Formats: sequence, C-alpha cells, structure tokens
Amino acid sequence: MAYLRDLKRQLEMPREKRPIGSGWLSGVLALLAAITGFLMVVLRWYPETFSYPEIAFVHSGGYTTVFLRFVLLAGYALSLLSLILNRNKTLGWTALAISVIASLMATAQPERGEAAQSLYFGLDYFIVNVLVVGFLFVPLERFFPARTEQTVFRAEWQEDMFYYLVSSMLVQVLGFLTLAPANYVNAQADLGAVRGYIVDLPFWAQVIIIMLATDFVQYWVHRAFHTFPVLWRFHAIHHSTKKMDWLAGARMHFIEIAVLRGFTAVPMFTLGFQPEAIQAYLLIVYFYSSFIHANIGWKFGFVERFLVTPRFHHWHHGSDRAAIDINYASHFPIYDWLFGTHHLPEEEWPENYGVVGNTVPRGYWRQFVYPFTKPKPGDPPQMPGE
Repeated sequence: MAYLRDLKRQLEMPREKRPIGSGWLSGVLALLAAITGFLMVVLRWYPETFSYPEIAFVHSGGYTTVFLRFVLLAGYALSLLSLILNRNKTLGWTALAISVIASLMATAQPERGEAAQSLYFGLDYFIVNVLVVGFLFVPLERFFPARTEQTVFRAEWQEDMFYYLVSSMLVQVLGFLTLAPANYVNAQADLGAVRGYIVDLPFWAQVIIIMLATDFVQYWVHRAFHTFPVLWRFHAIHHSTKKMDWLAGARMHFIEIAVLRGFTAVPMFTLGFQPEAIQAYLLIVYFYSSFIHANIGWKFGFVERFLVTPRFHHWHHGSDRAAIDINYASHFPIYDWLFGTHHLPEEEWPENYGVVGNTVPRGYWRQFVYPFTKPKPGDPPQMPGE
C-alpha cells in the first residue's frame, strides 16, 4: 500500500517539482506504454471476450503485432530513461516491471480455438479510446497548458479513468442502446431518396455532413440536459469536475451516454452514409472530445469562429456567472450563434469550473445513484441558472 501511495504521489506531483529533465514525463509515458502493452497481451489471450467487433479492422494484418512490439520497446526505453533521470525510481521500476510481465505473457500466449462472440467487453476499445489518446495529450498538457498550476494527473483522475473503463467495457450494451432509435427511424421512415443522394457524395463531404447533422442534434439534446431538472441531475455529473483536462470528458453518467449517443446516432445511421465515412467521423470524435476538454492553452484566432476549441468548451464548463448555460455545440459554434447561447470573450478563460453549490458527491458509485435520489431540504439550487 505504501508503494501504491508513493506511485500516486509521483503521478500527481506539482509542476514546479518536475521540471524538464526530471524524468517525470518519461516515467509517465513509460507507465502508459507498459499498461497499454499489458492490456494488448490480455486482449490477444482472450480475443473472443475482450474484442469489439466494430473495430476488428484494427486487428487485421500484422499491424497489431507491430504496434505491440513498439509499445513494449517504448515501455522499456522510457522506463530506463526515467530511472536514469528521476531520483525517485517508483515510476520507472513500476513501468519496467509491467513491461517485463507483458513481454513474458506475449511469448507464452496459449493456444485457443475459435469461439462464438455473443458477449464481449471492449478492452481494445478502451486501449484505442484512452491509452492511445493519453500518449498524445499527456505531453501536450505538459508543454502547452492553459493553467500552468494544474498537474497533468489532477485530483480525481482515477475516477475519470474508471469512467472511461466502464463505458469502454460496456460498449456492447451502449451499442445496442445507441442504435435502437436509429433502427426505429429506419423501420418507420422512407428515406430512400435522401440516401440515394448522400451515398454518391464524396467521402470528405459525407464526413462534414455527418459532423454538421450530429452536432445539430447534439446541441439540442445537450441543451435539454441543462433545461430540465430531471435531466440536469444526470448531466451535473459531467460538470462536477473542477479541473479540465483530456480525461474530464469521460465523466458522464451511463444514462446520459445512452441518451446522447442514441439521438445523435439517428442522422448518422439513417441518411445513407458510407461505413468508411462513419468510421472516420467516430475516429475524429474520439480525439476531438478529449481535445476540447484538454488543459491546452493554444491560441486559435479566427479558427474559433468556425470550430469548437478548448477555450470555447472550457467556458461551457465554467461555474462563473457568465459561463452558465452557454456553448452547447461540440464541433461548430455556429449553432450557438444561431440560437443565442454563444459566449467567447477575447483571450479570457473561466476562473472556476464545476457545479455551483458542489451538489454532486465524489466517487463513481455515489455519482451513479445521485440522479435517482431526491434533493435534501436546504440543498443548493439544482439547476445551473438558479
């Protein structure tokens, strides 16, 4: 336990105590690489249980094996670099140990026959959606932070990582719930003419239309979660994080994920888009959601007029008076312009984040049951604008 507490302290070390050359960044990246390699080996051992069929193309060919070797080598190299540079060896030794275990497991993969895949958990989805994204955003937040005082692994990061894990592992259930509204529309509506027109459009045009259509639906669903008290209690969990970073977007109640994905998937799966265009859009969303939540202080200038940026979405998460009920769009700010909810002052960022009154409890399971409990007498107002 003492070792784990020391590992946690190393991960959450304040920025001023881990300057460039301290071995902290190499240690963190080594740990990410080691964990990624270990999970990939587990996935290779039990593909029928932990493989998500919708991204089976990721496993095709020899790309997965090449990537696994690269990740394990990166884990070794970065952990050794951290051991050389860092006075505290906890990160380096932990990453090295996990890399060794993953390597030994990779060389002793058991023989397994083909098995029907009726029930599965998206471990590969978790690897692609979290750990690979982490390799990108951990260095970006380290070198280009919007808030320099914020650590890369801030308070409650384990909680948000668990949110990512749950939503990834339950991807089969979420996939069923996501497609249910679209399947109903397909059964009831005659969209043959629309589909015939869209399917002939160029690939890039289809991707843009998917983004425009899904963001329009998402805007109104998102706004409804801020408007109706029964929905806000689910959405308040997403807003309860007081530090914004690439992990913050994962903090969403299971019910909200199902509702939001279900409605936004309707135009994507009913208008006749090619599967390649849908896959490209999903890949963009994986990275874009982390990007707009990330603690990245880049200045985008005129681009902010056309695309949602971290500063735009951070204002949506602000608890300042000016930040209440604004900036609902996820891709295109034009929807907020059109419907009167746009707010993006020059150069400024919100002062504070979170839910006004701190009404949301901490911890995954407490937050899971929170929307189903009644407010207690004397609790702060339950809606963001009150």
